[in-house]
Amino acid sequence: MGEGEAVGKISVNAGQKNKLPNFQQSVRLKYVKLGYHYLISHGMYLLLVPFLGISSFHLTTLESKDLIQLWDQLRFNLVTVVVCSTLIVFLATLYFMSRPRKVFLVDFACYKPQPENMCTKEMFMEKSNHAQCFTPENLEFQKRIIERSGLGQKTYFPDSIVSVPASPNMAAARKEAEMVMFGAIDELLNKTGVKAKDIGILVVNCSLFNPTPSLSAMIVNHYKLRGNILSYNLGGMGCSAGLISIDLAKQLLQVNPNSYALVVSMENITLNWYFGNQRSMLVSNCIFRMGGAAILLSNKPSDRRRAKYQLMHTVRTHKGSDDRSYSCVFQEEDEKGEIGVSLSKDLMAVAGEALKTNITTLGPIVLPMSEQLLFLATLIMRKVFNMKIKPYIPDFKLAFEHFCIHAGGRAVLDELEKNLELTQWHMEPSRMTLYRFGNTSSSSLWYELAYTEAKGRIRKGDRTWQIAFGSGFKCNSAVWKALRRVDPAKEKNPWMDEIHEFPVEVPRVATLG
Repeated sequence: MGEGEAVGKISVNAGQKNKLPNFQQSVRLKYVKLGYHYLISHGMYLLLVPFLGISSFHLTTLESKDLIQLWDQLRFNLVTVVVCSTLIVFLATLYFMSRPRKVFLVDFACYKPQPENMCTKEMFMEKSNHAQCFTPENLEFQKRIIERSGLGQKTYFPDSIVSVPASPNMAAARKEAEMVMFGAIDELLNKTGVKAKDIGILVVNCSLFNPTPSLSAMIVNHYKLRGNILSYNLGGMGCSAGLISIDLAKQLLQVNPNSYALVVSMENITLNWYFGNQRSMLVSNCIFRMGGAAILLSNKPSDRRRAKYQLMHTVRTHKGSDDRSYSCVFQEEDEKGEIGVSLSKDLMAVAGEALKTNITTLGPIVLPMSEQLLFLATLIMRKVFNMKIKPYIPDFKLAFEHFCIHAGGRAVLDELEKNLELTQWHMEPSRMTLYRFGNTSSSSLWYELAYTEAKGRIRKGDRTWQIAFGSGFKCNSAVWKALRRVDPAKEKNPWMDEIHEFPVEVPRVATLG
């Protein structure tokens, strides 16, 4: 999802020296909160301690004759034994048959384009100027966007865009799709050792490029996948479609035992470069870049030992019933017939509403009981007793160790950092992904997770929250739990040969010559 950074004002933090210290971060209050969190979260176990103590004491008072008497009662009461045994077997069978199958993320791969596809910001402006379709005012507008975008000097464009003159056509778009999809899938199959014929489910998402035959058919043909594969091709669902694909694959894995699901997330730049002068459509040119990812999911119990993560939750929010939300990201023709994606000025407000709805649903599932009780108590005081206190914002840092927030643009990341009270460390994967690779649409979440792995931050038991926004308007979340420590020395991903260079300081304005 893109954003209108250029149409908004740039906020500057002033008066830092005059601010009061953040008392909530003081050591004593931090330990009080940690103690409260531990007490509430483990309250059930703490209450069981005296019960177990009393039960143990009572068992020590039993004599051997008491146990013999109990055995005799059960031995001569055959009906009771049979009924109890049948009930236990029935309940155990019902439990094991009705519980959801566990979904494991075996591994994933992100595509890293070739050096010849690299495009600096100066090159971007040069290509825009050579296109000879933009007015001087709109060239200056794009320059201001790119200077404030948070993108670096090593993002990628397909051949059809970096060539002079640009040559966007169907053949070039297919070439880009094949390059990205096959590049990511080849690396994934090499990393996992899984054979293509073993894949039973295929889900591909690409919002703006939907040829016939479909992208999923392109993959089936290239890798000669089996004839009974369950294949799906999701289009027009925006930057959050990657998590929709994960959710769809999860649902399919519930009813197809012992299966592998391949999810491919990408966007196509070639046929979606805007050659007009409507400013709401020019923002996409400035921030979207080439990229894609392939993810291998499994419901095989035997894969648990080698899998990286287990999928714990997916939460999907759709605000399409609201007209403002539906139209805030809209593909259409401008007054001269040029097709582009228009970004409304309401985009940030719509994204905020979608986020609020999504985390309201996700919170009770993932937040510790301590945070839920504090939120409920604050709500009661405000609504029932009309007390003038600020609403309590739950601390999601108690629920997750890592955050992968869709790198849609700098303004989105700034707002989420502020509203969720995250630290620069938590935001680092998203900001560095935006800087290094730009907005790669639905695949950006996987570049962010790859960054976290390359930094050696993933430990066994760590929880990661992926959250993305997309046209429609949608906000989707996925929660993963690490099943093992990810050793960066054994990893192969787009960051590994340059991870020592990050993080970098990204200026608010990177002035171009």
